[in-house]
Amino acid sequence: MTAKNKTVRIGGASGFWGDSSVGAPQLVASGQIDYLVFDYLAELTMSILAGARLKKPELGYATDFVTVAMRAVLRDVIDKGIRVVSNAGGVNPQGCADALAAVAAELGVPLRIAVVTGDDVLPLIPGLREADPPVRELQSGAAMPAQVLTANAYLGALPVKAALDAGAQVVITGRCVDSAVTLGILMHEFDWAPDAYEQLAAGSLAGHILECGCQATGGLHTDWDTVPDWAHIGYPIVECQQDGGFVVTKPAGTGGKVVPAVVGEQMLYEIGDPGAYLLPDVICDFTQVRMAQAGENRVEVQGARGRAPTDTYKVSATYLDGFKTSAHMTIIGFDAAAKAQRTGEAIFTRTSELLKENGLEPYTETNIELIGAESCYGPHARASQAREVVLRLSATHVRKEALQLLAREVAPAGTSWAPGTTGFGGGRASASPSIRQYAFLLDKSHVRPVMHLGGQATDIAVPPGSGDALRAVVARSAPSAAQADPADAADCVEVPLIRMAFARSGDKGDISNIGIIARHPEWLPVLRAQLTEVAVAGWLAHLVKGKVTRHEVPGIGAFNFVCESALGGGGMATLRNDSLGKGMAQIVLGMPVRIPVRLLLNH
Repeated sequence: MTAKNKTVRIGGASGFWGDSSVGAPQLVASGQIDYLVFDYLAELTMSILAGARLKKPELGYATDFVTVAMRAVLRDVIDKGIRVVSNAGGVNPQGCADALAAVAAELGVPLRIAVVTGDDVLPLIPGLREADPPVRELQSGAAMPAQVLTANAYLGALPVKAALDAGAQVVITGRCVDSAVTLGILMHEFDWAPDAYEQLAAGSLAGHILECGCQATGGLHTDWDTVPDWAHIGYPIVECQQDGGFVVTKPAGTGGKVVPAVVGEQMLYEIGDPGAYLLPDVICDFTQVRMAQAGENRVEVQGARGRAPTDTYKVSATYLDGFKTSAHMTIIGFDAAAKAQRTGEAIFTRTSELLKENGLEPYTETNIELIGAESCYGPHARASQAREVVLRLSATHVRKEALQLLAREVAPAGTSWAPGTTGFGGGRASASPSIRQYAFLLDKSHVRPVMHLGGQATDIAVPPGSGDALRAVVARSAPSAAQADPADAADCVEVPLIRMAFARSGDKGDISNIGIIARHPEWLPVLRAQLTEVAVAGWLAHLVKGKVTRHEVPGIGAFNFVCESALGGGGMATLRNDSLGKGMAQIVLGMPVRIPVRLLLNH
């Protein structure tokens, strides 16, 4: 088969550390893949792994990759010639490789394992504190914090390519961008050059579709009730061509659903500006991507564009910022929401007084949520008369003992105040370190990616990138132009947005990313006129405290809304129940929009 006609088939077996154990065996047994990739790392995961390594130096990696996934499929992977790439190395990629080698030896399976290092830039932090100009956090502009726990640069695909070029059967990395495990495979298989930006963008998109597991095969789909057989949902497969085009599918006979709306939701997921998605190997432009059904559970994807990358890596650091806790109790009966709100306020009033009496500082932050009363909807809530509510109390403090005091004062509510108080969530709440993210940019010249294989260490040369590229991206920020509203005519009906659109949301630090796709192309002008930045910001004003920017994605008839200061500090720091903003798209889908009756009747 010539390179022009060659198809490379890659299965995505994991979307995060904690994903189901069925993914890898399902994909390997399917006979439909040449490569298996695993994505395990999030910012919080790196902190958890760093803590594990402090307790036991041989840990610090995603242990499930070795003890669950690879142990289950290792023999079959070798017998079928399937190669594996995973970022399961976390903060200890060599430890992960050593553990996998021990499993291979136990099973009598010869295995060539490559390790990628160089992402850990924690040793550079002291020097960066004195840098001129000073390092600033990407979103807030804050100075470098005092107690940095981890600092890892998001490496690209070139080290993965080098490892596969050298004959590795398994490649284990530390922190790299999630899509790089797939892009490295495609660069190896198709010999794409580091400046083949169109292909690199397409390969990065293929990796982005795979990186969240079943989100590409019907998971989290807006029309969830149309997705069959959740229990046996298929994990995603991309079938890639030399020119960068690819087909998204899943193993035959599995549950789930692969249609353009599903794949489109995943494309928009957490990418920020779709015209300038920054990766270390390429700046991607997905605005003109096209998707078409190419058979049952097969979606063809084409049209990604790329240009030269920036001269910096994004670094995700984490730091300790006091402690936090959350306590839960259930309140049943008439006026449950009102009783729960008063209970939460009473607990915080009492404990604030006790803190003062004990010479402790006030809480740094508190939060009351009424789960079951739609408190996350703010002024749009409709369940104020709920007769069963879970009261969620959360707080942060610089000292752990202050939160232990709070935890002691939760249970007395069971006999002191609201009738119907019960269900204290498994006992007294405990306090844990409050870990926050600090993201910044670091010149690529400061980072040294290294590929280790067979006792040899090979430095990986990375193109320097361009400072002009980042300046061009920053210059893209501009408010959306006003549009005439086709629904201004009298013959209109008001419907909730979910009637007209698909949507999915996710997080990047304290930013919420909400992708919205018109259900039918002719509805896009109606949505463009009504889903303005001002309208969406107003609808989410109880949650979003910063700027809202709308980006258009005409290739799939969609918008991507980037909402800043939207998650109460971000996934690791926020006290909100919806810490990652997964519910924000659902809240937006409740917005009322007007549509001409003639357009509605056409579908």
